[in-house]
Order: sequence, then C-alpha cells, then structure tokens
Amino acid sequence: MEPSPARYDERLTAPPSWWAIAALLAVAGGLMTLPLGALPMLGGVIVAGALAAAGVSSYGSARIRVVADSLVAGDARIPVSALGTAEVLDPEEARAWRLEKADPRAFMLLRSYVPTALRVEVTDPDDPTPYVYLSTRTPQELAAALDAVRTG
Repeated sequence: MEPSPARYDERLTAPPSWWAIAALLAVAGGLMTLPLGALPMLGGVIVAGALAAAGVSSYGSARIRVVADSLVAGDARIPVSALGTAEVLDPEEARAWRLEKADPRAFMLLRSYVPTALRVEVTDPDDPTPYVYLSTRTPQELAAALDAVRTG
C-alpha cells in the first residue's frame, strides 16, 4: 500500500537576507581568527559559516503539510477531524493574532518573515489548545486543502 500524496506541502524557508547574514558571520569568523594566521582564518570562515548556515537552515526548515487525514505542522500532527473552521489572516490580522490577540495555550508555528497566516480552531473537547496559528505564504490553499480533507 502506497502512502497517500500530500494535498498541501509548504516549506517555510528563510529569506535570502538571512543567508546574507550567515555569510557575514562566516567572514566575521575569519576576521576573528586572522591574527592567528592564514590557516586558522580559513578554519574560522569554515566553522563560523557552517554553524551560521546550520542555524538558518534548521530554523527555515519548518514544513506545513496536509497528508491523508492529518495536518502536519512542524513537529505537530493534528487530525483534521479535531479541527474546526479555518480563518485566512491578512498581514495586519496575522500580526494582531501574533501579538495582542494571542492565546498562550495556542499552538503557533510562526515565522516573522511570512506576513500571512491561517488560524484554525481546535474543536477537540479534550485538547486545551484553542486554535492553531500557522504562518503560511498561501493561506487560501491551505484552508482549501483542509476543507477538502474534511469533506472527503
């Protein structure tokens, strides 16, 4: 039996400016080790660059998927049957839900460099999580994928 294909799949990659900052950190690592000689400077560039790239890559590797009957967001796997209505948030509304409207009990997969989001109510009575907040570049497509799974 083959696994069902994903109805929605998005990777929240870090913006190019973050990679530029990682490159600058690599240069800084080289400059810090420059007084020790050419070989240590090269090692400083490589080590600082690798650490910075690993940090940017790991933070930017968050995925949101709708697979079979589940919403997979980062490390969380939530059955679509436990989710209620989805609300597409424009940049202003998404910012409000990240700040003053935020509930500390909510599950939030947020990336500040993604301006739009989707907020989905959690309807499971045994789950204290009131809603799921997901930063996404295509909130309408994610909402449509959730509705498609819900309606069968």
